[in-house]
Amino acid sequence: MTQPNKHGSLRIAVDIGGTFTDLACFDETTGKIAFGKALSTHGKLVDGIQNTLDGAKVDLTNGYLFLHGSTIAINTLLERSGAKTALLITEGFRDIYEIGRVNRPDAYNLFFSKHEPLVPRSLRYEVSERLRADGSLHKALDEDAVRLLARELREKHIEAVAVLLLHSYRNPDHEKRVKAILQEELPGAFVTASHELSQEYREFERVSTAVANSYVGPRVSAYLGELETHLEEKGFEGDFYAVQSTGGLFPVEHARRDCVRMLESGPAAGVIGAQAICAQLGMPDSIAFDMGGTTAKAGVISEGRPLTTGSALIGGYERALPIQIPMMDIFEVGTGGGSIARVELGNSLRVGPRSAGSMPGPVCYGRDGTEPTVTDANLILGRLDEHNFLGGEMPLYLDRATAAMESKIAQPLGLDATRAADGILRIAVTQMSHAVKAVTTERGLDAGSFTMVVYGGAGPLHASAIAREIGIRKVLIPYAPGYFSAYGMLFSDLRYDYVRSVFRRLDGMSFDEIEAIYKGMEDEGRAAIGASEIRPEEIVFERAADMRYVGQEHAVTVDLAHSFFVKRDSAAIKKHFDEVHAVRYGTCAPKEAADIVSLRVTVLGRMKKPPRNTVDEGAETPDANALRTHKPVYFRSANAYVPTAVYRRDSLKSGNVFHGPALVEEHASTTVVQPGDTVRVDVYGNLQISIGSDRS
Repeated sequence: MTQPNKHGSLRIAVDIGGTFTDLACFDETTGKIAFGKALSTHGKLVDGIQNTLDGAKVDLTNGYLFLHGSTIAINTLLERSGAKTALLITEGFRDIYEIGRVNRPDAYNLFFSKHEPLVPRSLRYEVSERLRADGSLHKALDEDAVRLLARELREKHIEAVAVLLLHSYRNPDHEKRVKAILQEELPGAFVTASHELSQEYREFERVSTAVANSYVGPRVSAYLGELETHLEEKGFEGDFYAVQSTGGLFPVEHARRDCVRMLESGPAAGVIGAQAICAQLGMPDSIAFDMGGTTAKAGVISEGRPLTTGSALIGGYERALPIQIPMMDIFEVGTGGGSIARVELGNSLRVGPRSAGSMPGPVCYGRDGTEPTVTDANLILGRLDEHNFLGGEMPLYLDRATAAMESKIAQPLGLDATRAADGILRIAVTQMSHAVKAVTTERGLDAGSFTMVVYGGAGPLHASAIAREIGIRKVLIPYAPGYFSAYGMLFSDLRYDYVRSVFRRLDGMSFDEIEAIYKGMEDEGRAAIGASEIRPEEIVFERAADMRYVGQEHAVTVDLAHSFFVKRDSAAIKKHFDEVHAVRYGTCAPKEAADIVSLRVTVLGRMKKPPRNTVDEGAETPDANALRTHKPVYFRSANAYVPTAVYRRDSLKSGNVFHGPALVEEHASTTVVQPGDTVRVDVYGNLQISIGSDRS
């Protein structure tokens, strides 16, 4: 069972975003949760973390567990700011990383361009060796040639090396030996062998994953090491764990080696938090939507479980490189509170993906920003209060935002500042709706039947408008949405994911053989959790398989109950696969035979969860002290600024009901309640919004 150790009782979670760094701290002795927020410091990320700790008055010497999610890995990849990396690959396969797949997502796009590899061809080297598809030896590894090559890389000042040898997912011996030689000859280099990250077939996806890990590795590993040292210097003697893209936790020493597993750490933690809230409220199906300062992301919880994927394309489908590791199935768009609006050729108004970030930030921050953003538009339309932002800790400058909006957007388009600001929000809402559609409609799910859980500092400002755009009827704004990704980390469990490619016909498979493979992966996960300093309350195993109809190329991941294997019921497995295929693609083929391509196991070490505190019960009408003021707010449905009630979130009580138009203000976020919407405060203080029919 998870217990506070001798070092203290605090479980501290910190999430670094593009604009703000958020903190949630759970005291396991008192049961209390504290929150903190500060601007991210991109020159030295550790400073932003310490500023957040100081602002929340969290004493690291009383911490027993530090949890961390960061955008540093994904930003390094997207910005192409990683290490000088070389690739070692089996002789004859030097160009598979560049050739990739023949996928062409837009057949009639004359401007389509293929992905650009992270490693140029001049730094891709062939290794003399070859294994057969079953892992047996075909050609021995030429170790002397590898050693000479390593010395050449040293002369070229290579910082990182990725190793991909054919069929290493079956037999990693050659990759292990190549890595050992590289570490001997290049002691300062960051080396990744593909089998350490992925033990699936598909050599292009595996090489892309290994290269990405090496490319971001030196920067991410150095940052985590710097943070670890900083925590020690501040008196923290507990354990440091990072958040994976699955939402699970793993030790920092693993994170420094398998850096690519942190690509979506913050967004994944938010989905875990949404899952915890929905489980408490008995809502098995929901959309987790997170809008921060730089991006907006969406994930799905279906039948009580977050949807995950075995691979993802990072950076947009048409130009992205694949990453073949388990991760939360999240779709991201470059639209956030700091997204910059601009007028382009032909007087077209564009919003994002370029962001003002935390420095200089939106114009209204008063930090020398000159280009209007989504946040500036919200301020101009009355949805933010220049004197009550972050509880009054951070003043906003309406005059500067208005002047920038007029000069940069309104005048070139022949509009006033209000119309220009409204246009920016309309574009932003449409772009963000694409993220929700990508994880629902494009997965065969009816978005309108889901409740949308909205969080992030900027999310509640746009929740109602996005719901209207898609046809969603129910929106939930959780308690403390501005800190929600950090809060979600407090609900994360220790997690290890394993996968083995097997290629078996379902109707002819040996249950004994499959059971042995599953058991081996489960034992590996149990050992990994047993080596941890943290003692979970229980260890849980979840099984799945990648399946496809015979003759198909791509597979569908299907969760498999342990009972299928106890009963040795291949017919039940086939029926379940048919049902999942029908949801995903709208069709299935019950009479066609199926293959099992890969077996998957998730091993979870369940952690003690923070309690969900209830709020005081109140009357249907909110108390007078909950109403802070009335102010004019622009709504498109009225084509005017409308007198709007402004409520204090911390003064609302369970059972309170009110109608739009309204604003609900709290320390790190503001919820916009559109005309026609109805808000009910539930027993846990969540705002449950029934979306009306007015479009504004």
